[in-house]
Amino acid sequence: MKSFLVLLLIFSASLSSFAQKTDFILLKRGAKQKTQIRYYPGETITYKSTKIDYFVTDVIKSIDNNFIYLSENILSPESITEVDIRNKDRRNGTLSALNVLTIGAGAILLGAESINSIYHEQEFSISSGVGLASGILLGTGIALLPLRYKTFKNTGRNKIQLIQMRMD
Repeated sequence: MKSFLVLLLIFSASLSSFAQKTDFILLKRGAKQKTQIRYYPGETITYKSTKIDYFVTDVIKSIDNNFIYLSENILSPESITEVDIRNKDRRNGTLSALNVLTIGAGAILLGAESINSIYHEQEFSISSGVGLASGILLGTGIALLPLRYKTFKNTGRNKIQLIQMRMD
């Protein structure tokens, strides 16, 4: 009886581990996986199409062989000219973390030097080497702020593909 219960438990756990069928939109820049972005049904997508020359945000309802069904529109992948990927591309998270680290390091270096000078010399002063190093760190962090992946343009090597994970 115990072995039957264990087998039943293992079987029911293995059923939930099978891959679920999920269709998605694949924005593909190249062959590398890190340059691919996926949009699943239920997610919001901000796009610009051939008919509309400004960005529109909409919710993906479903995906067919040739069309993307949104809550307010029906599109083919060829009619999408650009997709806003600021919040979707995971490489932007790495770039923003790098910005926070460099700006934070410059601010901490300035703060530590000023507190150190007040404690040891009883007056506020920052040495030229520390000022230069913290200025370089702050400047680098600020200069890296505009370096983000903003849009995905559906031209050239970039492709929008509709992937259906069905077995029917």
